[in-house]
Amino acid sequence: MTGADAERHGRQRRTVRLLAALALGMFAFGFALVPLYGLFCAVTGTQRGGLAAAQTGATATTAVAAVADRRVTVKFDGTVHPDLPWEFVPSERRVVVHPGETREVRFVATNRSSRSITGQAIPAVAPWQATAYFGKLECFCFQQQTLDGGERVEMPLRFTVSPDLPAEIDTLTLSYSFLRLADGQGT
Repeated sequence: MTGADAERHGRQRRTVRLLAALALGMFAFGFALVPLYGLFCAVTGTQRGGLAAAQTGATATTAVAAVADRRVTVKFDGTVHPDLPWEFVPSERRVVVHPGETREVRFVATNRSSRSITGQAIPAVAPWQATAYFGKLECFCFQQQTLDGGERVEMPLRFTVSPDLPAEIDTLTLSYSFLRLADGQGT
């Protein structure tokens, strides 16, 4: 082997090592997404839906009365990552609410496998401009969910749409993507 061949062979080995490290890093980042999302939500305050202290009591009653003539359609969507053998669907596909009103809907999850599996739901609101006006007061997405083999559960979501939602937005969609957590990654 000549000196030029040895140098080229050395560069190829470094490139292969770099690409292998990059692929391993991307794989590890995929597993870190759920905890990183939780940390992001905790730091930014969006985990509670982006509404400051989500109106309660007399404030909520006043808000509902103030916009009783306005209605907003909230659609629900659920998807499951292919690595998670669950079925996940909203019990209602859409509801019509008055801004400021607190509503509850349920999602149904079924573990189609024979063993216990832990997953985490990641929410998204569309259009994205409505995200700050949609408040999740109680949500299964706040914690990891573990379902035994064959188990079916109903998971509640209590939410409110802020009266400050821009007038041009009359429909929004709340989508959940359920991801499987690696064995031993749960709390």
